[in-house]
Amino acid sequence: MDLHLHRADYVQVGVTSQKTMKLLPASRGSAPQKVVIGDHEGVVLCFGVKKGEAVAVFKTLPGQKIARLELGGILNTPQEKIFVAAGSEIRGFTKRGKQFLSFETNLTESIKAMHISGSDLFLSASYIYSHYCDCKDQHYYLSGDKINDVICLPVERLPHITPVLACQDRLLRVLQGSDVMFEIEVSGPPTVLALHNGNGGDSGEDILFGTSDGKLGLVQITPPMPTHKWEIQNEKKRGGILCVDSFDIIGDGVKDLLVGRDDGMVEVYSFNNADEPILRFDQALSESITSIQGGCVGKDGYDEIVVSTYSGWVTGLTTEPVHQESGPGEELRLSQEMQNRLSSLRTELEQLQVKVTQEREKYQQSSQSSKAKSAVPSFSINDKFTLNKDDASYSLILEVQTAIDNVLIQSDVPIDLLDVDKNSAVVSFSSCDSESSDNFLLATYRCQANTTRLELKIRSIEGQYGTLQAYVTPRIQPKTCQVRQYLIKPLSLHQRTHCIDCDRPMNTLTLTGQFSFAEVHSWVVFCLPEVPEKPPAGECVTFYFQNTFLDTQLESTYRKGEGVFKSDNISTISILKDVLSKEATKKKINLNISYEINEMSVKHTLELIHPKLEHQLLLAKKVHLIDALKELQVHEGNTDFLIPEYRSILEEAGPLQEEYKKQPAHLERLYGMITDLFIDKFKFKGTNVKTKVPLLLEILDSYDQNTLIAFFDAAA
Repeated sequence: MDLHLHRADYVQVGVTSQKTMKLLPASRGSAPQKVVIGDHEGVVLCFGVKKGEAVAVFKTLPGQKIARLELGGILNTPQEKIFVAAGSEIRGFTKRGKQFLSFETNLTESIKAMHISGSDLFLSASYIYSHYCDCKDQHYYLSGDKINDVICLPVERLPHITPVLACQDRLLRVLQGSDVMFEIEVSGPPTVLALHNGNGGDSGEDILFGTSDGKLGLVQITPPMPTHKWEIQNEKKRGGILCVDSFDIIGDGVKDLLVGRDDGMVEVYSFNNADEPILRFDQALSESITSIQGGCVGKDGYDEIVVSTYSGWVTGLTTEPVHQESGPGEELRLSQEMQNRLSSLRTELEQLQVKVTQEREKYQQSSQSSKAKSAVPSFSINDKFTLNKDDASYSLILEVQTAIDNVLIQSDVPIDLLDVDKNSAVVSFSSCDSESSDNFLLATYRCQANTTRLELKIRSIEGQYGTLQAYVTPRIQPKTCQVRQYLIKPLSLHQRTHCIDCDRPMNTLTLTGQFSFAEVHSWVVFCLPEVPEKPPAGECVTFYFQNTFLDTQLESTYRKGEGVFKSDNISTISILKDVLSKEATKKKINLNISYEINEMSVKHTLELIHPKLEHQLLLAKKVHLIDALKELQVHEGNTDFLIPEYRSILEEAGPLQEEYKKQPAHLERLYGMITDLFIDKFKFKGTNVKTKVPLLLEILDSYDQNTLIAFFDAAA
């Protein structure tokens, strides 16, 4: 059956964080449920809906920003006690709004994630996990990377308390007490965890996870060998997953999977006979979905999906049909309820207009006063800067609580701005003088009215590092701007992985000297993305990386006084050597640098580049032929006279031009990488071959793989 849902906006609160909205259990059968939500102003609001209008049950006073909101209570009873995490404090409220708990934890960092099960409280800050029972400290764990979410398998169904941490390094860490029992590798950085069907599934051990790159999966936490049951790839290139819930919205007796993404997409998956998810419904809202719940809120007997958005809107997607009675020549008749609602909205709008006028006059008077202080309006920005493995580009997502007027992008390193289909902003480029002003890019995005979210795509060049800055100006008066900075790292296209191919020909760079573990770790953080800022526990650490553009790999192992870096790409080793020696010189640390170069690695890297280069050369050739072929087609009236190869180029003209447009300077990048590889190969031999680069470019223009490899071998 098809699922038809209709949108209804209920109320707007302040800016919200992930997982800060819940539906309280219904007092009876299918009676409408109350919604409870916490925002960045520290306000907890509980409301119900009567005749389409939100009616508050209780509202707390402002306080610290609320980072999480969960429901709890005695096990196997309705979970109707409300718990919020704000700063390092947990507060508890009854469903009527009476505060019964104020628990100051011993965490030095603000709480980021929370799960409640009976009298057990599971909390995590950025790197610290803590377990409390009846507000007494039980267990503690320091994670090697940031903790994004925490959950516990249902204690009433399993013999042991089994917490699970979703960590930024693409691992689910399963704990017992204060120790890691085992780790589960997942395909992307997990951002959210949920119990399958709300209770852990048939076994009580099934956990749903969503990742920041938009993948969704189910894993069964069965020691010692967990099982990956299924995973949905993000083929439509949608946003990262922020929230999931299980609820039977289709009404077939089987709970469906509700998913909210950071690009505003709401999805419903149902399950087939093989228990595999199938997409049944999706709808795009204009801003990121921070929480999602299934239940009955608006009208008795009509189920709906309730979501909260970043800017604080609580919206329902309801199964209640929209009644419209109209016939030939008959005017649309509105129900009395709808007329009352329209009337109240008009009254509210008039009151708001009067209030805005009064506040504007008050501001004008205060700003013209001699004692006036400059009143700069503050606004929240939700930003994300992440590397996409699929196309080796960075996504910069900027979301503001109010409409964006324009965004200025400035970079002091060479980068390419790529096309984004979802982006409706108009971009204009300013000319830059990189020699005198350190500006390699100046671009302005002018947004259309009511745009609160802007997504940009950027591709960097490895070895060139610096800072990308975004100046965000919203449509508010007086004009104000916030600046966000993002580091472009020397090995910016590398992504963390958990294993590498040990059979590849590897080059080795070894550093020794009087440096501490913390110092060498800070150098690795400076060079590579996705490395935790805090040094990991232990005396020695190994990280593995994969180049998202070329698929080459890097292994970095370091301890106090020694660092060993291995890669199948000489250019990666060369960049590390230059940057690490520069960083050590800044600290006045004397480094002893040695290296072992494997001659086979150069041919191996060229073989990895070959299919990409061949594809781009063929694409460029086809695109350059399209205009001429179209002229011939117009002149001759048909394409029958063309050979099949040229006919297929004309038939695929649109997709070919689209692909070429989406990848500007792709061919130049590959040429640049081959040129760097050529220079770096001989740099380690102490030979300067820059004079031979023009000859190399000639060979690339009439590319043949064997000729190129022969040139590399003969250039010594």
